[in-house]
Amino acid sequence: MRVKRGVVRARRRKRILKRAKGFMGAKSTTTKSAKEALLHSGQYALAGRRKKKGDFRALWIARINAAVRIHGLSYSKFIEGLKKAEIRLNRKILSNMAIEEKENFAKIVEIAKQNLAKAA
Repeated sequence: MRVKRGVVRARRRKRILKRAKGFMGAKSTTTKSAKEALLHSGQYALAGRRKKKGDFRALWIARINAAVRIHGLSYSKFIEGLKKAEIRLNRKILSNMAIEEKENFAKIVEIAKQNLAKAA
């Protein structure tokens, strides 16, 4: 018996075209090119999610560096001092502290300075 797949095929096309809405040219109207464009857009989205993590880390480091330099220390020396003091705070937390809790951040910087002085 012959199967025409009218409803199934239409539903599949409709789903693809709905996701490709807003794409340029034929990519938003023809199923074949829309499907291909969706595959590529998915790869770009994945790469973007990965890149975002690195971008945020760079932002946190820049903020920490700016805050630490006010106290007369460089970022690398600050991190070295934290490691010697065995203070394990991630860069996101340190960045947030540098902006919102300046007094506590200043205390941490002093602890890092003291541990650098001990080692030298």
